[in-house]
Order: sequence, then structure tokens, then C-alpha cells
Amino acid sequence: MAGNSIGQLFRLTTFGESHGPAIGGVIDGCPPGLELNMERVQSELDRRKPGQSSITTQRKESDTVKILSGVFEGKTLGSPIGFIIENSDAKSKDYDHLKDVYRPSHADFTYDAKYGVRDHRGGGRSSARETACRVVAGAVARQYLEKFGIDVWGYVSSVGEIELNANYQSIDKTQIHSSIVRCPDKEVADRMIQFIEEIRKQGDTVGGTVSCVIQGLPAGIGEPVFDKLNADLAKAMVSINAVKAFELGSGVSASRMLGSDHNDQFSALGKTLSNNSGGIQGGISNGEDITMKVTFKPVATIMRDQDTINSKGEEMVATGKGRHDPCVVPRAVPIVEAMCLLTIADHYLRQKAIG
Repeated sequence: MAGNSIGQLFRLTTFGESHGPAIGGVIDGCPPGLELNMERVQSELDRRKPGQSSITTQRKESDTVKILSGVFEGKTLGSPIGFIIENSDAKSKDYDHLKDVYRPSHADFTYDAKYGVRDHRGGGRSSARETACRVVAGAVARQYLEKFGIDVWGYVSSVGEIELNANYQSIDKTQIHSSIVRCPDKEVADRMIQFIEEIRKQGDTVGGTVSCVIQGLPAGIGEPVFDKLNADLAKAMVSINAVKAFELGSGVSASRMLGSDHNDQFSALGKTLSNNSGGIQGGISNGEDITMKVTFKPVATIMRDQDTINSKGEEMVATGKGRHDPCVVPRAVPIVEAMCLLTIADHYLRQKAIG
């Protein structure tokens, strides 16, 4: 199986399945001498872990990360940083009925089509459990990038039809995690939570959007052709389970604008009067805030019967069982941040390598 690594100079490779003994990863290219605060790394994982509220899956995992290599006396050595996260609450019997059944909109059918074999327990390698490894690596990248004044933060900006209609510049970041839905506006957050709870009771799921901001990145980071910064961010985001769309800056609304309105004109100070470009032009950062939206579909597992087929092509009914999120976006915020951090750390090191 190829495609388990991301990044060139700051590179992450992950391994493990949802119901295996453990998941883990190897971070290669992290500069030496970085004082690594493991409590902060664990804090990032705690934001993503299951069972943290009434609107998330009730699988109980401590998600405690154990560093195996690459760190000595609290500092990175420059060698590969190996780590594992043990799986402690896997209930594989919940998935026995799916051994030969393809769940609608899951990776069951496509994995069988590609490999001829699959781990049906919790989705195996295709499970969002793998994203915990990304959060660990993102937390390491965050501590490196902070040395240069670079910050990345995200929040839930929509759940179903409920939207937070506020510019990110007006948001109080300290309020994002005051709500279990990760929305910084209490009135909107309460409506989101109520809606998710209603959807859960109906045995259904709902999608949503995570908005993310990268601040403090200087101009000149990124590559101009195939490795555009926006292209690598898009790949990083769409590689996250359940992501269906990525928008940068003005996003899809740009199609409804005129060039005279969309162009970001410069001021005398070299700053732009607007930021429809979302902080990236020609694949390279322009020094403005990088703004994006990442859209997630409803979780594919629902607690309702659905028509499907088995591995023999026979028609049958799939019954929803197991522990699953009714809405993935609250736990997706640290994952989106992590993939931003990994991409920025990689491109930042590339720029340092040439200059």
C-alpha cells in the first residue's frame, strides 16, 4: 500500500488500523534542538479523541502518545521521531456482520476492488482513527513554526444549514473551545448542538464546515507550478476522511464576482486592501492571512437500514451498528489545523533550504 506519507522535507508516515494493537507514525525532517513540550502534544490529541462529549462517538480512547525515538532530554535530535498510540477500546465484534458487506459511501467496496482484501473492523486503515497520527505530527510542527511567529487556528463555521456568519477577524479565539461543537459564537453553537442531538436521535448524521486561518507566514513561501502552496494545502485537506471540498479565500463565491471587485489592490505599505486571494497568489504566500474552508460530508454510518450488496454482488440490507459521530466537524478542527501545520512546516523548510 503506497500513499502513507506526506511532505518532502518535513515528512510524516503513518501506520496502523482502527482495531489493531496500535496506530502510529514517523516524523522525518524535524530540525534538531527543538524543545518539545509533550503536554502540549497530548493536549492537541485530547481535542480530537473520541468520547469527549454527547455529540461525538462514545468509543473511549485515552489517545496517549508514546514517543519511541528522535527525542532526548526533551529536545528533538534531528533523527526520525517515531511514536505510537495504543488502541484500548476496540470492539471488533460490532463489525462481524460487515465482514462481507459493503457499507454505502464507505471505503469497503473500493478497498476490496483495489487490494482484494480488507480489514472490516471499524474500517481498518480507512478509518478516521488514523488522523490521530496527523494530530501528533501537527503538534510537533506547531511548536517549530511558533519560533517564527506562525500560528494556525480553526473553528466550526457551519453544521448543516446552520452557519456562523462572522468574519474570522471578529472572532474571539478563546471562545472556540468553550463549546463542545467548537463554534466561538454561543448562540450559534447552541443551535448546532441541539440540531446534532436531534439528528443523532433520528439515527442519521449531518455534515459541516471547518474554517481555518494561518497567520504570521511571510511572503515568498510556496512553489510556483505543481507544488503551489494552495495546491498542497488542498491535497492535505482532501486527504482527511469525509472531506468533500476545499476553498481558499473567496472560494466558490469568486465565480460570481467581477475582476474589478475580486482583485486585491495594494496599499502604500505593501499590504492588500482586501484578501480575496486568501493569502496566496501564484502558488506563493503574499504575507496576508491565509484563509480557507474545509467541507465535510455527513458520516457514512447511520443507524438506519440501507440497501447494499455483499462481496458476491448479492443485494441485501446493511444495518447500522457500532459507535460513530453524528457530525464529524467538532473533532475535525484539530485535524484540519494539523494538516495546515504539516504543509506550512514543509514549505517553510523548503524555502530555508534555498535561501
